[in-house]
Amino acid sequence: MPMDAHDIESMIKAAIPDAEVTIRDLAGDGDHYAATVISESFRGKSRVQQHQIVYQSLNGQMGGLLHALALQTGVPGVPGGPGVPEG
Repeated sequence: MPMDAHDIESMIKAAIPDAEVTIRDLAGDGDHYAATVISESFRGKSRVQQHQIVYQSLNGQMGGLLHALALQTGVPGVPGGPGVPEG
């Protein structure tokens, strides 16, 4: 059974409590999602490190219940925008 977008968001927020998380189902099949995760805890970390933190929050579901996740991460602080990518 595919993962629900709400479950993905909940798992990320459980691991990164201050995160602003937006999830989109890219194909309507519950297997292909895009996520934007903005968190102050990403400040000073490379993009690879940020992505590793998000993937760790999914508790091994990547490649299993969750087939594909296009991921954008960043830190808060761009006037008029959701965040600024770091790395």
